[in-house]
Amino acid sequence: MSSDLLDALNALEEQKGISRDVLIEAIEAALVTAYKRNFNQAQNVRVDLNLDKGSIRVFSRKDVVEEVEDERLQISLEDAKVINPAYQLEDIVEQEVTPRNFGRIAAQTAKQVVTQRVREAERGLIYEQYVDREDDIVTGVVERLDARNIYVGLGKVEAALPINEQIQGESYQPHDRIKVYITKVERTTRGPQVIVSRTHPGLLRRLFEMEVPEIYEGIVEIKSIAREAGDRSKISVYAHNEEVDPVGSCVGAKGARVQTIVNELNGEKIDIVEWSEDPVVFVANALSPSKVLDVQVDEEEKSTTVVVPDYQLSLAIGKRGQNARLAAKLTGWKIDIKSETDARELGIYPSATSTFIPAEDEGSDFDEVAVDLYRDDEE
Repeated sequence: MSSDLLDALNALEEQKGISRDVLIEAIEAALVTAYKRNFNQAQNVRVDLNLDKGSIRVFSRKDVVEEVEDERLQISLEDAKVINPAYQLEDIVEQEVTPRNFGRIAAQTAKQVVTQRVREAERGLIYEQYVDREDDIVTGVVERLDARNIYVGLGKVEAALPINEQIQGESYQPHDRIKVYITKVERTTRGPQVIVSRTHPGLLRRLFEMEVPEIYEGIVEIKSIAREAGDRSKISVYAHNEEVDPVGSCVGAKGARVQTIVNELNGEKIDIVEWSEDPVVFVANALSPSKVLDVQVDEEEKSTTVVVPDYQLSLAIGKRGQNARLAAKLTGWKIDIKSETDARELGIYPSATSTFIPAEDEGSDFDEVAVDLYRDDEE
């Protein structure tokens, strides 16, 4: 048994990274428990497992005292000196008490301990592998579904995609391949638990990093994301190199880059706008595709009043207020949108303190297309 066990422990140390000494300590501790359970013993014992010699020995341990109160745990100084005259009070006397048939029990216990430790080590390695991938995107295979979760195979671990992290309207079948975003990795008694998402804004960020080399290389930076998963998202981007068009880099030639991401998200619409440290410019950009005539800023309230052409008021607000809502999330500013006519009646447009943003080519073909797109959404 010792030779086979020694070979097994050496192999585990090489293949699983589990220290042989750690395993031997665990086996010895388990053998102590096995000895007490199988032989109805309550005394303190120590197990010595010597694989090189092929020996397993059990020693009782008793404290040397003047007056014995529990013979299972104590020995008198007089009796201790019979064993060895050198013993003194408070010493510990060890005597071998190895049962004759203890080898069989030891073999079974060792096997159980090794199996358990290997399982724990594998779970630990899987946990370490995936905890480092939190906030990252992975591709998995749908394995099974229930009323609450979709379970996605990621190789050595099965991740849970909860119902509140699923995009409304998406449906999956076993063996479908999907990209998911790892939001949390936790240790549990049954191994690592990985939670993934399809609705997290981080999924959109990682998809752009995968599709746009300028973002991956740090030339273009995603400043903020506002997302209503499955319907519409807005992202703001900024180029650290003045010669690079951040929006054009994300859109790609003929829209190829952004279209790949839209396809991955099953048609989710994505507005890409240029970030600016000037809230006037940033808010105006965020309300794309609507044109903006004027943005008035209240720094104390961190709010803005935006004036748009009358015929683009609905486009600026968006279906069920979505365009304005996403723009507010994207910029971090409150946005109050008013039509040009209403703003003039209220006397807030134009004003001496406002920053005027002229509407270029009002009534152009682009405006008509934008309005038509909005009408299509409404229908």
